[in-house]
Amino acid sequence: MKFTSTKPIVLASSSPRRKELLELAGLDFTVKPSYVDEDLPYTPKEPQLYAVRLSEMKAEAVYANSAGSIVIAADTIVVRNGNVYPKPKNDAQAVEFLMELSGQVHEVITGVTVLSKGKKIQLSSSSQVKFRTLDLALVEEYVRSGDAADKAGAYGIQTEGMLFVESIVGEYQNIVGLPIAQLIERLREEDVIVLEAGAAKHAT
Repeated sequence: MKFTSTKPIVLASSSPRRKELLELAGLDFTVKPSYVDEDLPYTPKEPQLYAVRLSEMKAEAVYANSAGSIVIAADTIVVRNGNVYPKPKNDAQAVEFLMELSGQVHEVITGVTVLSKGKKIQLSSSSQVKFRTLDLALVEEYVRSGDAADKAGAYGIQTEGMLFVESIVGEYQNIVGLPIAQLIERLREEDVIVLEAGAAKHAT
């Protein structure tokens, strides 16, 4: 499939995972990371609003220098018992996070903001993840690989972090970092993107 957009699309993220999901969905876009300070006070009763607000900050930062474009930004958080688990500050904190999540169910929430002239589209998606009871040696080796460093909750479900997961409830792509099906649906509803008829080539 292929979608065309009313204006150039900009992804306000350096995440290779979000980039890959947008590409798989059939969108053409450029990447402009936001580099905003994500140190926003967290309200445990409103984790979805928190994730959306973080995405809005990223979108606004890029949109300020991308007039005439459609800016898509997202932020993913991991929450358990009212506590948010951000990207770890160091390896020791990554190990701490993962051992706290061991054997437990946590929530992965992604907030999304889309900005274009005259439009602000916002949405969020939530998935439940249950971890296996983790082996400390396995956790330490995973952290040493460097994969935990840039991920909320200190793990990636699409990489070796999949070994920690016992089960999930909800959208897998949301856990990866972008609820792509929900996003595409909203963009089509708002006439931001249009399905390009005949773009897909079918084998005969």
